[in-house]
Amino acid sequence: MPSQVFLIPAAAAEDPDILSQKARDAYLRIGLNDELAKEDFVALKIHFGEKHNTGYIRPAWLLGLIREVRKKTPLAFLTDSNTLYVGHRSNSVEHIRLAWSHGFTPDVVDIPVIIADGLIGRDAQEGKGEHGRVAAPKIASAFLHSDALICLSHATGHVQTGIGAALKNMGMGCASRAGKLDQHSVAHPRVTPKACRNCGLCFDYCPAKAIVQAEGHIVIDDAACIGCGECLVVCKYGAIKIRWDEDSRRIQEKVAEYAFHVHRHFRGKTGFLNFLVKITKNCDCMAKDEPRIVEDIGILASRDPVAIDKATADLVLARSGGQDVWRKGYDIDWSAQLRHGERIGLGSTDYELIELPG
Repeated sequence: MPSQVFLIPAAAAEDPDILSQKARDAYLRIGLNDELAKEDFVALKIHFGEKHNTGYIRPAWLLGLIREVRKKTPLAFLTDSNTLYVGHRSNSVEHIRLAWSHGFTPDVVDIPVIIADGLIGRDAQEGKGEHGRVAAPKIASAFLHSDALICLSHATGHVQTGIGAALKNMGMGCASRAGKLDQHSVAHPRVTPKACRNCGLCFDYCPAKAIVQAEGHIVIDDAACIGCGECLVVCKYGAIKIRWDEDSRRIQEKVAEYAFHVHRHFRGKTGFLNFLVKITKNCDCMAKDEPRIVEDIGILASRDPVAIDKATADLVLARSGGQDVWRKGYDIDWSAQLRHGERIGLGSTDYELIELPG
């Protein structure tokens, strides 16, 4: 049977109260709210948007949805995990302050912001991979201590996966910093000597003792390094860098396997909303205003993360007159994440699109 995906037409220029009502209506149609219990911790996974970014989901659009969740449980919270790169979202203090600056304050949204992998991205639990690409998924602890997940995704293009939507938000976004490294790279981190302060903090955190002293800076012994990412997490000066993986298919399949691991934890108590408004070439990690690649479409809701992303891709392609605007942005076969997600049992690309009155 095809998975149900609900669509309600919407545009970012609409009054925030109208968008809030539309997001609420779409959310209620998928039935997750009926399954929430009063003692459930409910994680509302979102990207708060990088500083100066203008595409992120606005807090006012979520107020109706949040009120419905709060009727069922007082234990709901907005959350994301810390970034690999050094910036405004690489530690919880600055991450929360950035969320506040974008309007995600308790007096507005009525629920707290909790960064899921702790102060510097080390609060994580490791699982066992089952599908070939990921040996040991590393998931931010707050997600694995929660009872339900509502994944709120702003659909965009992405430099490494072609499309960034529900699968990317759940797979990459629920991973700890070490888990993000695991998905982004098959090579070990490297050191930028000029940035290294030679403080020695990374020595204490390296479980493999792979960090050695050179003249004026440290180096990483590739033969000893186990790729855990601990040095990336604790370095305060950005001296340890990622060697980015250029194989998009491998990254996409890792994202799908991480998403599978997170999804399975919640035993069906998951829901997904994709906001197809202000769809841009790049993701909300970009610290700037970017133009739309297509006109606004609406809000999608589903219980199936593969189906909602397939519907997202199809709707955007239809709106662009059949031109593959995803592939135009970056020459990437973005469908690899969908195929692998379906292959491993995360969801289905076979869906029924049900349009709600806008």
